[in-house]
Amino acid sequence: MTHFEPALRDRHGRRFSYLRLSITDVCNFRCNYCLPDGYQKTAGPEPLQLAEIEQVIGSFARLGTRKIRITGGEPSVRRDVTDVIRVAANTPGIEQVAITTNGYKLAALVDDWAAAGLQQVNLSIDSLDAQRFEDITGYKHLDRILAGLDRALELGLKVKVNAVLLKGFQQNELGEFLDWVKHKPVAVRFIELMQTGDQPVFFSENHVRAEAIRQQLIDSGWSEKARGLHDGPAQEFEHPQYAGRIGLIAPYSKDFCSSCNRLRISSMGKLHLCLFGDQGHDLRPLLQSQNDGSQLDQALLSLLGMKTETHYLHDGDTGATRHFAMLGG
Repeated sequence: MTHFEPALRDRHGRRFSYLRLSITDVCNFRCNYCLPDGYQKTAGPEPLQLAEIEQVIGSFARLGTRKIRITGGEPSVRRDVTDVIRVAANTPGIEQVAITTNGYKLAALVDDWAAAGLQQVNLSIDSLDAQRFEDITGYKHLDRILAGLDRALELGLKVKVNAVLLKGFQQNELGEFLDWVKHKPVAVRFIELMQTGDQPVFFSENHVRAEAIRQQLIDSGWSEKARGLHDGPAQEFEHPQYAGRIGLIAPYSKDFCSSCNRLRISSMGKLHLCLFGDQGHDLRPLLQSQNDGSQLDQALLSLLGMKTETHYLHDGDTGATRHFAMLGG
């Protein structure tokens, strides 16, 4: 693997080698922190087609992106999700292909995904207790999701588990997750609940800071692991007696945005410079088959100059993000 300096860089000195690519805003779960009433379809254009997705990935790869994460909504609701994985894996320059999924189709599809070139699965599991999992997500079959996780590990895929921190979590469930990773080679990342436009009251009633968990880990002999070049925002910890790792994603912590290395494309083809930024910059007019990609390349380079130094969540400003299904988190 050769070292390559991304051409995508902003005026704050940050380089962007990681693209989160949403391929749908549809989700079949009803998570209480995201879509408590389920997915509500709104009028608008259809999601990016496979040929458009190929152009987007190609442009980002030419500009130094090396990691693609396929997100939703729930990406597995798209019938051609395996084709999207294959396109990403076969694009020159792309070194890592990952997917974030709620896992309801994981057991059925993960073999095809691995054969298409997938290397990493991020699986949303907010609780290992079946009843609490159902209460949070509106979905009963935790056992099916865990079976898919085990199959992904059998195939040699790197597996990470995302769990949103909600009020009561630390007292009730941290120990269960720690026991689980004792012999399970996965990275569990606890994510601070972030305020969105649709859920201000839920946020105020359920937000839990990650700092207390961080201190518990350190006091129990866990040590911080160095971040990889294309890693996301998690601060990961490891322990010599545990097969798995623990990560913390704390967007309200000091200097959280200083290490930002990722950009986002919505399922409608808009570039979002920040998860909690503006409405996005429409790139779809540039995704025409007769274009050689140079216009898209130049547009991306130009738009990076507009990226702000930080989000404004501390001020209660959630930008255009109404819920996480819009951009896959």
